[in-house]
Amino acid sequence: WESPVLGAWGLGWEVWLDGMEVTQFTYFQQCGSLKVTPTAVEITYGLERILMSLQGVDHFKDIRYNDHLTYGEMLAQNEYEMSVYNMEAASVVGWQKRFELADEEANAMLARRLPLPAFDNLLKASHAFNILDARGAVGVTERQKLFASMRKLARESAKLWVTRREELGFPLGEWEIAAIGDPVVSKRPPPTEAADFFIELGTEELPAADVDACAAQMLGAIKATLDASGLTHEGVTVGATPRRTVVRVAKLAAAQSSGEERLRGPPQSRAFEKDGVTPTKAVLGFCNKNGIGPEDLEKDGEYVWANVVTVGVGAVDVFREALPGVIGGLNFPKTMRWNSEETFSRPVRWLLAMHGEHHIPFVAAGVPSGDTTRLMRNSATPVVAVTGAAHHATLLAGELIEISMDKRRDAIWRGAVALAESVNGVVPPSSGEPGGLLDEVVNLVEAATPILGSFKPEFLALPKEVLVIVMRKHQRYFPVEDPATGELLPHFITIANGAVDHDAVRLGNESVLTARYQDAQFFYAADTKKTLADFKPSLEGITFQTKLGTMLDKTKRLELLAPLLAKQLGFSPQDASIAKQAASLAKADLATSLVTEFTSLAGVMGAHYARREGLDSTLCDAIFEAVLPRSAGDQLPQSRAGITVAVADRFDTLVGLFAVVGAPKATADPFGLRRAAYGAVQALVASNTRCDARLALSEAASLQPVKVAETVVNEVMEYITRRLEQYLVDGGCGVEAVRAALAERGDDPAFAAATAIELDTLVKRKGSDSDELKTAMAVLARPTKLVRGKDLPFDLEVRPGSFETAEETALYDAYVAARESLGDAASASVGDLLQASSSLAEPVEQFFDKVFVMADDPELRRNRLALVNAVASLPKGIVDFAELPGF
Repeated sequence: WESPVLGAWGLGWEVWLDGMEVTQFTYFQQCGSLKVTPTAVEITYGLERILMSLQGVDHFKDIRYNDHLTYGEMLAQNEYEMSVYNMEAASVVGWQKRFELADEEANAMLARRLPLPAFDNLLKASHAFNILDARGAVGVTERQKLFASMRKLARESAKLWVTRREELGFPLGEWEIAAIGDPVVSKRPPPTEAADFFIELGTEELPAADVDACAAQMLGAIKATLDASGLTHEGVTVGATPRRTVVRVAKLAAAQSSGEERLRGPPQSRAFEKDGVTPTKAVLGFCNKNGIGPEDLEKDGEYVWANVVTVGVGAVDVFREALPGVIGGLNFPKTMRWNSEETFSRPVRWLLAMHGEHHIPFVAAGVPSGDTTRLMRNSATPVVAVTGAAHHATLLAGELIEISMDKRRDAIWRGAVALAESVNGVVPPSSGEPGGLLDEVVNLVEAATPILGSFKPEFLALPKEVLVIVMRKHQRYFPVEDPATGELLPHFITIANGAVDHDAVRLGNESVLTARYQDAQFFYAADTKKTLADFKPSLEGITFQTKLGTMLDKTKRLELLAPLLAKQLGFSPQDASIAKQAASLAKADLATSLVTEFTSLAGVMGAHYARREGLDSTLCDAIFEAVLPRSAGDQLPQSRAGITVAVADRFDTLVGLFAVVGAPKATADPFGLRRAAYGAVQALVASNTRCDARLALSEAASLQPVKVAETVVNEVMEYITRRLEQYLVDGGCGVEAVRAALAERGDDPAFAAATAIELDTLVKRKGSDSDELKTAMAVLARPTKLVRGKDLPFDLEVRPGSFETAEETALYDAYVAARESLGDAASASVGDLLQASSSLAEPVEQFFDKVFVMADDPELRRNRLALVNAVASLPKGIVDFAELPGF
């Protein structure tokens, strides 16, 4: 949970009751951008959902308020009226004024050193912001500005409050960290023979991604410990669930091997004083280091020697020392504190490590190790003492807890597929692909219990995308499709955790989904009363960025830019016309109720509403493709109009925000400029669409409501080039080949990409296959090195009449022929360049062997430099060989 407005965030977990979230338990980490110490906890209850479960009703309106009235009869009209007010009727201008007044009052209270009234007015400003947001009146960039203002107020209010409490002497007292308890004292001795070892790290539920990360890191750390200690074993495995990570070592040796080693000490001449008996400091240090006395040393006339017996350390001792570091070394993207300064992904609640029947004592993350594990929360015995690795495995199996992530994944998928088949459906294969829903769900449960649920067929009238996003994103349900048509069936599959009442959980999940679909149905009905174009004027109420205007202003810029860009991209007048229409409508769905509620449906709903009213299919495709790509790995625009609008939108965003906000920092990109640049690059390169990006950016800059200097356009172009470099390198291209292509063709992303790929293929050739590139580089290297760094005139011209040697004439004639065979450098390939360069090999060699370029005669020297410069410039506009190694 986080509130950027309040500079507050916390981590924790949700409690679900029969498929419905009823409680959130949040450990607050920060408020007003200050660390919350001690950690504060907030428990919130969804009382209506709890009552729904207790009363057995499937809609909040049916909750019995008392013996005579339902919740709906008492409060439904209230909720309806406030919903209409918040989403449709509230005055945008009025609430903007309320925000400004609250913001002003909060600052005034800070000046009076009154932190609570200041914070109270901050909350009023926050409420005003929420109303404006619900009305769709806050664009992405304007949001950042308002957030920054409220964060500042929150930070200053919090700091002032702490200062004031300190001035009062902290009357409520000061917190002290509680002492850590003692770790387990084992009742059984360490094993004397090889025995199974395991370590169990028990936590509150980890986020799905952190389960994978924790398992991988713990496995690596335990393996590293084993390698460093030399302890023998028969294999290491790891398993993990949201609540536990378990690493097992089969047949771990009882101790390290013992042995004897002969060690060389200092030279004998330096080992003893002049009397030959008294040991020197050097030899005493050698003896102390190896645990022997001087009398144990042996002499060979040159050095002193020690025979040292090494006694193997017991495995229990090795791991007692190592395990705190293993746990303490685990890293996560976001960590939290719970009752001390120790941090972890979520609170560590128990630690258990055993070798054979011996419990290993240690302390990590502020938690002492014990002799128990925890089973399912609803188990008859949720906490159980463990006597060994086999017993631990048996206990987990008895509760159907599957710690193998692969086995759990297979079980979930097989169960989901079987349930889908029971209603003549299939689970979409995309759900089981890497990065799909299955990868998340597998780490949300310990004991997977697939349950089939249903919803009313009438909801299938809603767009499929709406139904799926609610199921996948909000509820983590697997959709069920008709295998013949790919259309949705009125069923879903949820994965419960452990032994549950199937009917109760099914009903609870169905109730939640029904409520969400009813909301979507309400929004969809409201949206479809209008055409897509009818929503366009409402974009006037959504601020894009204060200095850059509203979303309507941005739309008008795109209407002008799109046809200009389409022409530059070489597309037809018809494509340009469609692109202009798409630009006019591409943002309109931002004002619809469904997109306001489900922001990820932007573009999707625009295209859907356009199709619904019968607009041209090519136009509908372009409206959707304008938002592509939305994230890494997303689909890319395919139609010419779609490519045009997608690139135009991103170029408009980049030049505008670079001009008024500046480039993103390495650690912060609040306006998504990196994503915008990357998206433009992907759209152009993937479609192999030639584009003079610098010219297009200049055209976008000319349409901005603020002055955009040429230096800003250059800065944006450089930023896009760096994103293109990363895109190509990530795709497998060598960085040197990429930079060589970008140095000359970076302004045309698609052409630069094709050039980089061609050059990279040549660079990676081996043996005789690489001779052509090596020859060209050798031919061009000497001329390039000679003129590099020299301040040559821009209009340096070769004058054949000034030649004095046959070698000059021969090189010039070969250069002219090579230039003619190469043709226009703006369209030549690397292969063309290599072929043209090959004819220069002998003339270049003869020229440099017999001609002195830096002659005393000024005209002769100038003319020879002009000739050398002409040859060195042959690759210009194609590649810069100086970026390649060995040039």
